[in-house]
Amino acid sequence: MKQSIHFSAPWGPWLTGLTLFSTVILVGVPLFSILNHLADTAWTTFILVILPLVIYVGALLFIIRGYALTDSSLLVQRLFWNNSIDLSQVRSVEINPQAMSKSIRTFGNGGLFSFSGRFRNKQLGPYRAFATKPKNSVVLKLSDRTIVVSPDQPQRFMQELKTRTSLD
Repeated sequence: MKQSIHFSAPWGPWLTGLTLFSTVILVGVPLFSILNHLADTAWTTFILVILPLVIYVGALLFIIRGYALTDSSLLVQRLFWNNSIDLSQVRSVEINPQAMSKSIRTFGNGGLFSFSGRFRNKQLGPYRAFATKPKNSVVLKLSDRTIVVSPDQPQRFMQELKTRTSLD
């Protein structure tokens, strides 16, 4: 039985920029609306105050704090829970800094606290991303799907994963 190992989820420049820009909009609009008395009906209060704050807090809940490898699982650590990926399903693993290039988001978050959800591109086809810094992308091919993560130490992550899954 191996000890669980943790990897952080560093933010890349795109995620930092998109999150800062989105924060200014999603927090600034409600603040501006309240201070300037623009939210004077139920409808304008919903559109100008409540909706932007719900989007912001909703995205914050899905932030990726890090990754943990246990004997049997990869845990994607969120704010209050973990997404668990069964290591017995992993068929291959590779580091690919261009894995998320030219991707189209089909469902999910494209840059507010994370790049997470369902994406697709010509290189990988459909895949699920749990990423914060695409240049650190590690691609896991599972028996039924493809997953992209972005740990702080991609090479060490890949070596640990290979050791735990008996991949060569």
